[in-house]
Order: sequence, then structure tokens, then C-alpha cells
Amino acid sequence: MSDARILYVCARPQREASEAEFVSFRRAMGLAETELDELDLVRTPLDVRRISDYAGVVVGGSPFNVTDPETTKTDVQRRVEADLERLVTASADGGPVGLFTCYSIGVVTRMLGGTVSRAFPEDTGPTQVQLTETGLADPLFGGLPTTFTALTAHKEGTETLPPGAVQLATNPACPVQAFRVGERVYTTQFHPEPTPADFTERMVVYRNDGYFDAGDFDVVADRVLSATVDAPLTLLRTFATRLAV
Repeated sequence: MSDARILYVCARPQREASEAEFVSFRRAMGLAETELDELDLVRTPLDVRRISDYAGVVVGGSPFNVTDPETTKTDVQRRVEADLERLVTASADGGPVGLFTCYSIGVVTRMLGGTVSRAFPEDTGPTQVQLTETGLADPLFGGLPTTFTALTAHKEGTETLPPGAVQLATNPACPVQAFRVGERVYTTQFHPEPTPADFTERMVVYRNDGYFDAGDFDVVADRVLSATVDAPLTLLRTFATRLAV
């Protein structure tokens, strides 16, 4: 794979977490250090002209929430959300295939006319995800097991799909785990990139951010470390080798 073919987009203010997330995405996709570029939206506004250089874009998570009250959002958060919307538009209009994960699934949902709600949070740790019939036939998701384990930690979720969206994965706690819009915009609520060890390291950064009781860190970490999350990593490898080419 040539340099600059896939772009990782960071939406995390915590640089320690974003640097680790970049490495997680790169390893999961099977890329060398020079084969994944980074755009840190928190610190660098989007130059949409740059996007045409890439075949694929992966967007990581964030402690931001789409449902945060507008009065509490910082200027940086508002700009990040606006830039992510521009990325969605670029993908939908024939640009790079986009994979928008965790926080950014909410940006896609809201932008395209769906609704995001605080009614579907998931605890930090492993969860079971089931593919829909459409997911089983999808070019990206179709090679995964019908039911697989993924890692989650989020305070909001998609309540209603955007018009024209195709649901790819679900579970009881957060019914919309993944969807696709057209052929070039993919989303996941779960985190596809971290290994259990990666995820526990990220938990240290967000220990006091309300995703779990800080006093339960060891219990939650043990639950994470005992999980097998091969399927989400396979998803990213497929993204890199079959879609973003």
C-alpha cells in the first residue's frame, strides 16, 4: 500500500489518547508506520482539499458528545463537529470511503437527518454485537461472525437512523451498532481498533470522565482483558485491504 492512502482523523483533546488510538488503528489495519497519515482536528482545522489525496478515512472516538448542550460546547468542539460533517459530505460525494466510529457515528446520524439520544449508553467493556441480514451481505461486514465481541464506552447512541441508511449491526443495549449510507459512508458505535490491552491503557486517560466508576477500574480492566475482539480488528483489516484501495 502506498504512502498517504488512508488517513486517521483524531477528535480527542487528550493527546496521549489520540497518539495511542492512531497506533491502534495502524496496527489493526496492518499498515506500516509510513502508511497511515494523521489529521488532528482538535488542533488543526480541516483543509477539505487534502481529502482527495486519500482512498480511505477512519475517524476515532472522543469524549465529546453530539448531545452535549450547545451552551457547554467549546469553540473547538463545534469546529470539530463541523469539520467531521464536511468529511461525511466528501465521502458521500465520491471521495474517500469513510469509517466513522464511536463519537462520530453521532455526527453522521445528526447531519443526515437521524436522531441521537442519551437513552442508549453502554458501559465500558466488552459487548456482544449481532449483524443484521444486510450486514451479513455487506462488503465490509460480511466476513465477520454473525455475533461477535466488541469494546464500547459511550454516553449516547443513534435513536433513529438517517433516511436511506442501512443498518448493519445491533444489540439490545444500543440497537444501532453500525450502519452504512450509500456505498462510501460507514459507521460503528463500537470501537473497532483497540486490542484489550490498548483499551485498558485508554481507560487510564478517561478514568475520571464518567464512563465507569473510577473505584472499579481493576474490575472493569479485568473484564476487558479477558475479552477476545478479533472480529472488529478483522473489520479494519478488510477496510484497509478491500475498500480503501
